[in-house]
Amino acid sequence: MTDHTRPLRRVLIANRGEIARRIARTCRARGIATVAVYSDADQEAAHVAGCDAAVRLGPAPAAESYLRSDAVISAAQTSGADAVHPGYGFLSERADFARAVIDAGLTWIGPAPAAIQTMGDKAAARRAMAAAGVPVVPGYDGAAQDDAALLAAAHAVGFPLMVKAAAGGGGKGMRQVTQADALPEALDLARGEAARAFGDAKLILERLITGARHVEVQVIGDAHGSVIHLGERDCSAQRRHQKVIEEAPSPAVDPVLRARMGAAAVAAAQAVGYQGAGTVEFLLEPSGAFYFLEMNTRLQVEHPVTEAVTGLDLVGLQLDLAAGAPLPLTQDDVALNGHALEARLYAEDPGAGFLPAAGPLLSWDMPDDLRVEAGYRAGDTVSPHYDAMLAKIIAWGDTRAVALARLRAGLERLSCLGLPTNRGHLLEILDHPDFIAGAATTDWLETEVPGATPAARSADVALAAAAWLNTEAARLARIGRINPALRGFGAPGSHLTLAQGDHRWDLFARPVPKGWYITGKGFAHQVTGMPPTMAVDGCRRAVAYAAQGDQLWLAHDARDMAFRRVWATPEAIAGPDTGRIIAPMAGALVALDVAPGDRVDADDRVAVIEAMKMSHALRAGRAGIVTQVGAALGDQVAQGAAIVTLAAQDADQEENADNADTG
Repeated sequence: MTDHTRPLRRVLIANRGEIARRIARTCRARGIATVAVYSDADQEAAHVAGCDAAVRLGPAPAAESYLRSDAVISAAQTSGADAVHPGYGFLSERADFARAVIDAGLTWIGPAPAAIQTMGDKAAARRAMAAAGVPVVPGYDGAAQDDAALLAAAHAVGFPLMVKAAAGGGGKGMRQVTQADALPEALDLARGEAARAFGDAKLILERLITGARHVEVQVIGDAHGSVIHLGERDCSAQRRHQKVIEEAPSPAVDPVLRARMGAAAVAAAQAVGYQGAGTVEFLLEPSGAFYFLEMNTRLQVEHPVTEAVTGLDLVGLQLDLAAGAPLPLTQDDVALNGHALEARLYAEDPGAGFLPAAGPLLSWDMPDDLRVEAGYRAGDTVSPHYDAMLAKIIAWGDTRAVALARLRAGLERLSCLGLPTNRGHLLEILDHPDFIAGAATTDWLETEVPGATPAARSADVALAAAAWLNTEAARLARIGRINPALRGFGAPGSHLTLAQGDHRWDLFARPVPKGWYITGKGFAHQVTGMPPTMAVDGCRRAVAYAAQGDQLWLAHDARDMAFRRVWATPEAIAGPDTGRIIAPMAGALVALDVAPGDRVDADDRVAVIEAMKMSHALRAGRAGIVTQVGAALGDQVAQGAAIVTLAAQDADQEENADNADTG
């Protein structure tokens, strides 16, 4: 047999963060040189440092850097790369980019552009799957895209339903709609998200199937016509259609169902002549019926759990297949060994509706006995321009119970301080009886584990006070000054006030050997020692803390909390009661619906902010008149910035306005 392989010598990785580091690791193990690309926000990023060469693409916004196909191809050519690996997200599912890579004489590490184009258009994919005999969710995938046509189609499909970006994935451009009067705004938000994320505002509608699981099948095909599947992953633990915890195999799939779903996934891939690694996603009903959702024509974020149970390196297979090699195994060679779970650690605030967060990573300590895929290191800054995922923590065990226990222990040990994360929420999920029983469905997480900020206990407050005092003592020691109240022995003590949200504690700290005696209203605790272990009233525990400015981040007992040092009476928090509608997080102002002089009702949308690829609508919160608009369309706004200011409208004004309207 003639060998038609094309050896890869230098691969440009057209991505950033953890997936860029993951691809570079396999390339390095195979002796393949790597080229990183970066935006101005990422010039010091870990993925840049981990490659053999790096090329700047442009400014921080993805549209001006990572989404610029011309800049990526130019970077490949000028760096001497002979192949391009797109990772996931960004340009990975752009058929025109794949064609441009091939036309430039470079090897594309992915499926053929025609397959990407068919599967990347959800409407075309639905039609292709139906023709191939793969069951699809009832819905609308027509060409007419105006609101009237979509509203008519929605009534035919029936409510509740899902609005989805035809070119989308990863939860972007997706909205759940339960009744007809909510559809126009959902269409508007979904179109905007889809256009910004994928360059295509086209939408489809699908019936919302409740009580189902999200089960996806990993497929892989070569250039010689062979396609096999590598079993399934269960991704049912989702929030806002964003996966949170994934596992392989699915607790709901037995060998018979696995064979049926695997055969459907292989048929889906064969229908488009698929080459390389891809994933066919299904909705699985309790009855065992399943429906095609979409095909991701790329590597998935959650691919490590499949690697853990099959023993295969999916990135290595991608490299081999792109070089022209045949599949090295048949379907009969695929065996699933044990169980694996993956948890996604996000920069987001569960206590504030899971809004994404950005800022510095003051502390970063990941478990060293588990597989961790991360794009960050201590001292890095999380940018508001990109996805909110910080890391993936993967645990394997010979049974699901062992894998779950190992993942939980790893999450308890990790430390990530400087901005809010969902670590505590991940632990809540793993501890929930439904998840332990393997019973999670796609609508389970948001109803059963809503997420909240942990309430501070007196021991937490005492630890936070000791952390502040230790931090201040270390700072003074560095500059050659010692405050008598911080010597640790025989000094009179120190007053300090800490706050967390609306809670405030006035404290007094008296130094004791190796620590502090902290008193507050109704409590007293002795805190001794220094991280990584401190003791409260003689009980030792793992503790980490970090401070910046007036903010202190504390982690212990698998709880993450933020406190602020209060030096004076705090100002009232801006919000609807003050007439100021503030930005709940840093991001771009992508829609502005009001101008000075406009009248608004409480439920009216006034603006939309986009952060970390997701859109968030801001509402008036009360009736009033717009007196000031504090930002312009397209501006990058800071968290807490006043976007719109309202003045209350008294009864006489309302009556005069009503008379004017009817006159």
